[in-house]
Amino acid sequence: MSNLTRDELVALFRLAGPLIAAQLAHVLMVFTDTIMMGLLGPEQLAGGALGATCYFMLSLFCVGMVAAVGSLVAIRHGAGDAAGATRLLQNGLWLALLLGIGGALCLRSLGPLLPYLGQQPEVAARAMQLLGPLALALPGYLAFMALRGFTSAIGHPGPVMTIGLAGAAANLLINYALIRGWFGLPRLGLAGIGLTTALVSSGMALALALYILRAPVYRQYRVLRGLLRPRRAELGALLRLGLPIGGTYAAEQGMFSFATLCMGALGSVQLAAHQIALQAVTLAFILPQGLSYAVTYRVGQHLGAGHPALLRRAGRLGIASGAACMLVFALLFWLLPEPVIGLFVDRHDPAFAEVVSLAVGLLAVAAVFELFDGTQSIAMGTIRGLGDGKTTLLVGLGCYWLIGIPLAWGLAFPLGWGAHGVWWGLAAGLACAALGLSLGFEAKCARLLRRARREPAAEGCPA
Repeated sequence: MSNLTRDELVALFRLAGPLIAAQLAHVLMVFTDTIMMGLLGPEQLAGGALGATCYFMLSLFCVGMVAAVGSLVAIRHGAGDAAGATRLLQNGLWLALLLGIGGALCLRSLGPLLPYLGQQPEVAARAMQLLGPLALALPGYLAFMALRGFTSAIGHPGPVMTIGLAGAAANLLINYALIRGWFGLPRLGLAGIGLTTALVSSGMALALALYILRAPVYRQYRVLRGLLRPRRAELGALLRLGLPIGGTYAAEQGMFSFATLCMGALGSVQLAAHQIALQAVTLAFILPQGLSYAVTYRVGQHLGAGHPALLRRAGRLGIASGAACMLVFALLFWLLPEPVIGLFVDRHDPAFAEVVSLAVGLLAVAAVFELFDGTQSIAMGTIRGLGDGKTTLLVGLGCYWLIGIPLAWGLAFPLGWGAHGVWWGLAAGLACAALGLSLGFEAKCARLLRRARREPAAEGCPA
């Protein structure tokens, strides 16, 4: 291993470590919510799964748009432009506020539409019990993500990790208190789960904002100066990159949401098993997702500094590291599925016998597509780091919607494979995306290197 490779790996994992921990904190919040739904019973779990899917479908599009903050700040940071990074954060917060308010209004209006999507009326009603208060989490969550992208892109991810882990602990405590009625609190059921997420998300955003305003390391950025004056240039740059990133996130989540709708049409047992297996996959996805953000920022920093060879090295190392991590989880799902499922529900409870049996089979399929899922996530991060969202969108739409979704439906219903067919369709879409995005990154790196040879003074400069 060369010194350059070793140095890049150290820098990459020094940035990735806190981001992985922060991602773990976020997943722990979702994990906690799933456990609380399970405590309420199989019917509440099914309704909660539907409501959570609707929330994450919309929130992921918004998060994708806000992710442009970190990508563009990393490029400005690499170029030594602190003022430009500050302007991007300020306008990113405006974007987060507008998206959060609009998204919350949309979520609270979904109730009458769910039965028309093939969902049973009683399941749809339970979903709205969760979604009503959960929609209020969106503004705070998006503001936190904008702040998180900024501080991580300039090389200070530690506060994100600390606040994220504290938020996960608070989410567990408040959730359990509202489920069990501790401290004289009312037992709010699914509504309590949504309300807890809203309170914790807003608190995390406030805590990170206060830290950035008060810590000396951020003094040069002067975040408050000009905050109340949105700038058209920065908002335009964020939208040009954020819209296709958000579209890519939505396309991928749309494939998984379509799978959830298919499961709902198959029955409550299939829907509950799908939710449990999906949460196990999400837990495994912590490492590549956190690593993906780190790769985005490292690639962006090298791009801003004009080092195309280093950005290619960072991207390749990230993709290889992610694939190695997911191989470990694939073996775990294949060899020990029942203990994994036991993290979410009591697998010895007769009430969950059918759900557990089906979830075991779904994890066997997940063992196959975990490798593809990790690879495509990090490859997507490398392309975001180059300031390009259009490539990820085109590849995502083609692989998720033209391959994954048709196969999921075709295998599940016309061919009669049921729940397993849905998951094999997901695997095919992810495999296609992993290949397409990896090749796309290599092609872009080759163009940057050719340009650097022709124009040494402008090598790697962002457009």
